[in-house]
Amino acid sequence: MNRIAASTALAIAMAFCLGGCTAPEAPVPQARASTSEHFDYDKVVDAVVDRYDLPGIAVGVIDHGKVVYKGTRGKLKSGQPINADTLFKIASNTKAMTVTVLARLAQQGKLKWDEPVTTYLPDFAMHDPWVTEHMRVGDLVAHHSGMRQYAGDLMLWPTPNKFTPADVIRGLRYIKPTYTYSSGYSYDNVLFVVAGQVAAKAGGASYAELMRREIFQPLGMTRCRIGTWNREKVGNVALPHTRRDGKNVIIDGDNIPGDVIHPLTMDAAGGVRCSLNDMLTWSMNWVAPTAKQLQWLSPEQRRKEWQIYTPVHVSERQVRWNNRRFYGNAHGWFMGDADGHLVVEHTGVLSGMYSAVTLLPDMQSGFVILINASAGKARTVLKEVLLKHFTAPGEGRTVASYADELAQEEKAEKSAATDTSAATPAAAQALDGKLGVWRDPWFGKVRICPKDGVVRIASLKSPTMTGQVMRLDGRYMVKWDHSGADAWLEFSSASGGKLHMARVDPDSWGSHDFKDLAFTRVHACK
Repeated sequence: MNRIAASTALAIAMAFCLGGCTAPEAPVPQARASTSEHFDYDKVVDAVVDRYDLPGIAVGVIDHGKVVYKGTRGKLKSGQPINADTLFKIASNTKAMTVTVLARLAQQGKLKWDEPVTTYLPDFAMHDPWVTEHMRVGDLVAHHSGMRQYAGDLMLWPTPNKFTPADVIRGLRYIKPTYTYSSGYSYDNVLFVVAGQVAAKAGGASYAELMRREIFQPLGMTRCRIGTWNREKVGNVALPHTRRDGKNVIIDGDNIPGDVIHPLTMDAAGGVRCSLNDMLTWSMNWVAPTAKQLQWLSPEQRRKEWQIYTPVHVSERQVRWNNRRFYGNAHGWFMGDADGHLVVEHTGVLSGMYSAVTLLPDMQSGFVILINASAGKARTVLKEVLLKHFTAPGEGRTVASYADELAQEEKAEKSAATDTSAATPAAAQALDGKLGVWRDPWFGKVRICPKDGVVRIASLKSPTMTGQVMRLDGRYMVKWDHSGADAWLEFSSASGGKLHMARVDPDSWGSHDFKDLAFTRVHACK
């Protein structure tokens, strides 16, 4: 069977699998024999590091049920080299672990996937009462809630903040949907926070304790951390980086006094840190589980995780690169095909940290990528080179060829960002009637008041969201003191009107979005 015919056959089979069958049961072409001994992984990793000037990376490869490669580059802040035990933030690769905690509890009879969320969390409510009544536990992790992409993320990022999981649960009822519940795909983080609270309620322990009890300890993932821990005592922790003035600069994204890490509201959506060794252990459990691991998590629960529940658009690039025919969201994973082979994957992004887990179950193979930099293109290129090594080794392309193509795409597609260099400080007198404390029902209060001769804006529950109000082309905007998407301030001209916000740069990170905010003025500055 040639790769086009194989891929088409797999796609046709998977078209009937939306919620009804499991991906591993679909027909796939005969897997090739291992060729890792003839593949220069070091050369590929070095090429990506050199092309994108990465401060640190850890890469691991599984081939036919065996770990065949571990490669690390870079140094820690201490000067010690990064190694396979260095902790990285895995970001949204946490989601598959959160789902597996739910699966473990379901296996133990402590919760049911099809039970309404309100069975476990009576205070849970979406904007539509009908959706509140009918949303099931499984829907929390299926990305088809009806909310816009990344809705409510300002309750999770930037960190640290004063929002709690209870705030997220209370706030959801005020976020209006943008499409019909269960009718389409839109990625969200906040419902995974709710899923973590469902797990805590059903499991009788905190989310962090459940993660340690149900995942880390049984699988022997000894370095992974969540909840409260001491960074100095644990040691060997990679810090995130960003590019500034042509150099890699550390972002201490924890923003903590001392070295004690505390639980964050976003933990169930993206808070786990793990080493390369631990992520390879996690991946091996999926592509080549032992008999003991199949008792730990039954085939039934594994199938439940690896069902497609929500179709996802297949990009033109993925058709071009991998002859992709289908893509969909499962529970904590994404399912697709590449050159006729089943691919199960997820990626992770946090400020200054990127990760990827890609599994090829029919080959008992896969790979893990951990990077402590804002390096989306580097991750994409490395993923493609490693994936092609497995799915179509005869068609493999170089790091340079993928990187050059991405650079051309970015040049052609990037939106023209608004030039804000001419913005000037807003005058308090011109903002008369608009100054004061404003409140949004889910985000809480912001204060827009003069301070030291300039107009400042500050969020009460997200302390790092502070900035100066500016004037540009007849509009008001806020230039944040810290990283984030600068935003337009749109005051309604009607008496008692609303304050809305919108990103100045439409290409900025989606979690820094403001579309769902609608502030009402509470009182004047005091």
